[in-house]
Amino acid sequence: MDQSSNHVVGVDNTSRKKFDREEILQRARERDEQEADGRKSKSKGPPVQRKPLKPRDYQVDLESRLGKTQVVTPIAPLSQQAGYYCPVCECVVKDSANYLDHINGKKHQRALGMSMRVERSSLEQVQQRFESLKKRKDPGSFTVQDFDERMLKQQQEEEERKRLRREKKKEKKKEKVSEEEPEIDPDVAALMGFGGFKTSKK
Repeated sequence: MDQSSNHVVGVDNTSRKKFDREEILQRARERDEQEADGRKSKSKGPPVQRKPLKPRDYQVDLESRLGKTQVVTPIAPLSQQAGYYCPVCECVVKDSANYLDHINGKKHQRALGMSMRVERSSLEQVQQRFESLKKRKDPGSFTVQDFDERMLKQQQEEEERKRLRREKKKEKKKEKVSEEEPEIDPDVAALMGFGGFKTSKK
């Protein structure tokens, strides 16, 4: 056999990449030009003018699903998942506090086309507002008798709540006592000479 056929010629892969200064400078120039073009395109359009912040004209519904059981599946649409769904931003928020933070937040207000700035009121607007509030709050409509009736009603409601609480406590005590007492056969108790382990004290 020929020894030269067994010898495999290796590939020289130990050489390092040559540092080409011109090529790197050219790439840097192109990158700088692209970034400058990107900045220009962003600043070309006029700034978006959003409306000032306005009060909500609807009541936020936080309690309609309170205490209800719901089956949650991962394939359900966002509006039917657990939590509070925001149709404007198309997201689900897990609890009511975060939902309120979301609908009062910058992202949601921007989606509605409003900035976070409140419109400054003029002197005339403030005076008109005071006048409308004075007209709405009629001083003759509220009397001492109304106040007494409301106080009496509040006291009755409070007493009713206290009574219900006391009844619940009594029921819990009875349940606890009945759980602690061992079950005794009345015939065996009669043979032993006593009616039961109950005391006369309450």
